Amino acid sequence: MRIGTRGSALALVQARWVADRLGPGVEVVEVTTLGDRGAAVGDKSRWVSELERALLEGRIDVAVHSAKDVPTELPAGLELVAIPERAEARDVICGVAGLAELAPGARVGTSSLRRTAQVRAVRADLDVRELRGNVDTRLRKLAAGEVDALILAAAGLQRLGRGDEAGGLIEEFVPAAGQGALALEARVGAIAAERLGAVSDPEATACVTAERVLVHALGASCNTPVGAHARAEGDGRLTLTAWVGLPDGSAWLRDQVTGDAGEVGTACAERMLAAGAAELLRQAEAEAEAEAEAEVPA
Repeated sequence: MRIGTRGSALALVQARWVADRLGPGVEVVEVTTLGDRGAAVGDKSRWVSELERALLEGRIDVAVHSAKDVPTELPAGLELVAIPERAEARDVICGVAGLAELAPGARVGTSSLRRTAQVRAVRADLDVRELRGNVDTRLRKLAAGEVDALILAAAGLQRLGRGDEAGGLIEEFVPAAGQGALALEARVGAIAAERLGAVSDPEATACVTAERVLVHALGASCNTPVGAHARAEGDGRLTLTAWVGLPDGSAWLRDQVTGDAGEVGTACAERMLAAGAAELLRQAEAEAEAEAEAEVPA
């Protein structure tokens, strides 16, 4: 079996974790994605499209993604075949113990639109700076004083063995759908379910699926700040928390619904839409388009 992955340190750690659990005869194949080549930050598919092409062309058998990077609509002929046990889903702050410790005007680094919006919603007095690069690069920029604090996914730090560099979890934030989880993608019907039993976790699958259903039902795009996080209640039900806001944090909605795992994503989306989420999403999309047009040279 050939497992495809990006070549970043974190992606390789994730792919090798999967390979180790699938046993002998598994080869890890590195694939350079559009994101690795510097594609636009707002395009989520930049991290997965080349891996999906390798799947469709038969160059790999399974692609290992960070679940938060996988669009809710997959190319024809491909499917998600396993969600392994999930790591910590929440965001962490590095450099300080929490957002409350930062002085007004402090510089906070992130390249995530959702994190930018949530920082501004919680602390409008902070200076959010775009900070790109892999985890190691961003931590070096923090150490060099380019920013006063840095926001990352807790799972990424943990998987790289750098969890002790986190100042603390950001309890106020709702993480991205799928954050902290891996997603295995393959050609439809190409991999027997029992072959992936060692890397398939029913609870994580139910939670990530509900989050993805919510995002899809909202009609959210890469240009819209959306958070979605489900947790299992142990009785076949999930509690799903959702967040939608504007990039500047000036307006936002948050809701939480507990219900059947197969229904809670749609139910939460319906409540959010009834409360005005669609208008927030439209406005966020329009602002992103206007910003992109302003950046194009005349």
